[in-house]
Amino acid sequence: MDTSKIIEIVSYTLPSLITGGVAYFFFTSYFKDQQNTRRWLLLKENQKESLPLRLQAYERMVLFLERIHPAQLLLRIAPPTEDKNDYATLLIHAIQTEFEHNLSQQIYITNECWDVINKSKTTTVQLIRKTSINPEIATASQLREAVLRELTQMEAPTSVAISFIKEELKSIL
Repeated sequence: MDTSKIIEIVSYTLPSLITGGVAYFFFTSYFKDQQNTRRWLLLKENQKESLPLRLQAYERMVLFLERIHPAQLLLRIAPPTEDKNDYATLLIHAIQTEFEHNLSQQIYITNECWDVINKSKTTTVQLIRKTSINPEIATASQLREAVLRELTQMEAPTSVAISFIKEELKSIL
């Protein structure tokens, strides 16, 4: 083969290779863009469906925290006897029951928020236990008064958790 034939073949082949390369580049970038658009639309659709569930979970956790707030708990649950230990056990059982009822909500809220809620519950239980082991407190009525007095000296752990939830919701909405 002579050089003129080779040059002629290269002159036909080279533009078609360049055109094919450019077409390949444009098609791949177009398909990637389409895939990203579909992924974004799917994410947006999922968010539209999951946002109400997440909001409902946050609402339920605020309700849980309000129900285990020591002041609310002491008003809602009257002591069956004057035994302070029985009353403390009843209060802690009520907190645990409320917690177990809302356990599935952790799926819809952040881990950090769940930890704050869990710590709030634990701190409330510890407050009741610590107050109930005080030797100066002899009756359930005195236990109620002591827990309420303790709340006047410190912020309730449930209030701290509710504030955290409100701040987290601001970032979601």
